[in-house]
Amino acid sequence: MKLYETKLLEKLKESLGAVLPIIGIVLALCFTIAPVPPGILLAFIIGAVLLIVGMMFFALGAEMAMTPMGGRIGTRLTQTNRAGIVALLCFILGFIITISEPDLQVLAEQVPAVPNHMLIMAVAVGVGIFLVAAVLRMLFRIALPPMLVFLYLVVFILAVFVPENFLAVAFDSGGVTTGPMTVPFIMAFGIGFSAVRSDKHAENDSFGLVALCSVGPILAVLILGLIYHPEGSSYAQTMLPDADNSVELWNLFSAGIPHYMKEMMISLLPIVLFFLVFQVISLHLKKKVLLKITIGIFYTYLGLVLFLTGVNVGFMPAGNYLGQIIAELSYPWLIIPIGMIIGYFIVKAEPAVYVLMEQVEELTSGAISGKAMGRSLSIGVAISLGLAMVRVLTGISIFWFLVPGYVCAIVLSFFVPKIFTAIAFDSGGVASGPMTATFLLPFAMGACQASGGNIVTDAFGVVAMVAMTPLITIQVLGAIYRMQELRAEADIPEVEEIPIIPLENFGDYDIIEL
Repeated sequence: MKLYETKLLEKLKESLGAVLPIIGIVLALCFTIAPVPPGILLAFIIGAVLLIVGMMFFALGAEMAMTPMGGRIGTRLTQTNRAGIVALLCFILGFIITISEPDLQVLAEQVPAVPNHMLIMAVAVGVGIFLVAAVLRMLFRIALPPMLVFLYLVVFILAVFVPENFLAVAFDSGGVTTGPMTVPFIMAFGIGFSAVRSDKHAENDSFGLVALCSVGPILAVLILGLIYHPEGSSYAQTMLPDADNSVELWNLFSAGIPHYMKEMMISLLPIVLFFLVFQVISLHLKKKVLLKITIGIFYTYLGLVLFLTGVNVGFMPAGNYLGQIIAELSYPWLIIPIGMIIGYFIVKAEPAVYVLMEQVEELTSGAISGKAMGRSLSIGVAISLGLAMVRVLTGISIFWFLVPGYVCAIVLSFFVPKIFTAIAFDSGGVASGPMTATFLLPFAMGACQASGGNIVTDAFGVVAMVAMTPLITIQVLGAIYRMQELRAEADIPEVEEIPIIPLENFGDYDIIEL
């Protein structure tokens, strides 16, 4: 019990370090250039408290349950040596995890041109197929960059023929399907899958699953866009809290908690059932290990309920209202640097980011530090938010950003260490989590609404932008790391050879034995 308390305290410190800067920035804006109603401000503060506590429990739960579950299943599947069974189980796993991702449900409701169940099923099939492709890549040791070149070439060719109103849905879908539920499990699954390999590329291949699983939804939704030809797709507007007193404010959160309790129960159940079936058939873990995983699952559930309640009830309205107020200022261009500052700090509050940083640091034995990765992610998201705000103010098509960005990322992949490429493309899915969907996206929507832009074409796509820029910044980190490595090798002084003097050169002197 004392160990759990120590761990909780450690996770609480991490949560406070991630969320307090966001609270400080929002409060500074609220009390200076962007005054907000008391109801929205109080809802934001209560939401921030729930977010901190939720992140604390989720981070510990992911460490105790989701990571061991994914790792053990991945290791056991590798030992079967049957590609057909591995492919089938990976498809089922990718399918059920995607259906359970809550952000996908939200996306489906916002696309009236396509039936909800059809969109969810198509995206789930896409993730299932690409999880199989990712695992087969590891089994047959196929390089990641050539696969990414081919897949993104197909993506952008299809995107040319899809209606513009549907592009944001397609590219954003790649981010929403790799949320806090999916990332810890899939990443640990990849590490466990490659753990039984002893070759030099095993470490590199343990990453890249999230990257490929993010491509599947984009392709699936693009194909749906071609089939249904959706025009004028509309999106649900953010509801601002209307609370005149403390009782009404409490009612907002008390109504949200049961909803997210049910949602997270549905989300966790398929993963737990899959693990239990695998435990009975193949794993046969000891009771002590199962007890630890059970406690971890409870912590994960509790953390996600509190986290999602806080960000959806408290953060979403605050982000939308702040975007509106700042865009209505005499100098609307201020929203660009403000958005960049918010983006720099808000990625640290993404629950799955800590999972990624810890696993990268652990797997590379500290060679790639979590702090350097976190800083690179923050810089990437800051740039993406700045570009997103430029789009909001000018209406520039998202293609002018995505095409050069992905071309740059793919070109870099051929020149940096391969592990950085895999981590970079995983980071894109990790960075675009629930904080992006519930604060940054409403922030862009509010700004777009106030500036008279088209919300469908100008505001949406923030998730896609956030998923793109880390691909570049993490690989730039890899290039810097490689240059430092080469410089260190060049600085090692060469050992000067000692000349061998023949004994006859000593003449008649005696040789003293030591």
